[in-house]
Amino acid sequence: MGRGRVDLVFDALGDPARRALVEAVAERGDATATELAAGLPVTRQAVAKQLAALADAGLLSATRAGRETRYAVTPEPLSDAVEWMVDMGAAWDSRLARLRRSLASSESRPRTRPL
Repeated sequence: MGRGRVDLVFDALGDPARRALVEAVAERGDATATELAAGLPVTRQAVAKQLAALADAGLLSATRAGRETRYAVTPEPLSDAVEWMVDMGAAWDSRLARLRRSLASSESRPRTRPL
């Protein structure tokens, strides 16, 4: 997954309503905007708009079923985002380890006073 795709995933998941929709679809296996809106205090159109944003980010797949579109979770983009976070965490772990070593070595050196 390219950097742009990871950005889309984080942008999509940055909204609590979209995260809740991903969870709801995952629990059901698949769902339509109408089914999801039935349990929410928002319109079907608002839910459909959020589902479309999630599908654009690759987090949901959309399949037409008659007059409705059924959405299902697509896990690959989540895996790619997690991989990015692991890589970023490893880079910071390495930086922090170098900083600790540097601080430890500077503390063990005798301090000299200026004349």
